[in-house]
Amino acid sequence: MLLNTKYHGTREYTEDDIIFFKKGLPGFEEYKNFIFFTFLNNPTFSILHSVENLTLGFVLVSPFFVREDYEFELTKEKQKELKVENEGDVIVMNTVTLNSKMENITTNLKAPIIINIKGKLGEQIILSNEKYSLKYPVFKI
Repeated sequence: MLLNTKYHGTREYTEDDIIFFKKGLPGFEEYKNFIFFTFLNNPTFSILHSVENLTLGFVLVSPFFVREDYEFELTKEKQKELKVENEGDVIVMNTVTLNSKMENITTNLKAPIIINIKGKLGEQIILSNEKYSLKYPVFKI
């Protein structure tokens, strides 16, 4: 199948590439099906793009790129919901807020997106840990 995105060109994908978000994403609950791909020419960033809305895509970054000490515990209940069998099946990403000034590009460490790559399930969760902010700088300048 082909997805003609507004900002990322045409992306080819199969049914097996679709990641299902049962609850959608906060603010976009009506959209449940997304594909995940690396940003062109920049493997630091990835895109989570809706297959239901051609204009809806999120720039993502690994939290470990911006903070090596990033950690949280995924509850047993959440592991069960996302059908996580082992740690290697899961990737953690955070949304990025872009800006024309590199020093103003931030990521939301408070609300990671958890994706079970093997089970093709995802969810954005909200952490109660106060050490993580909504607007953490991606680049140290």
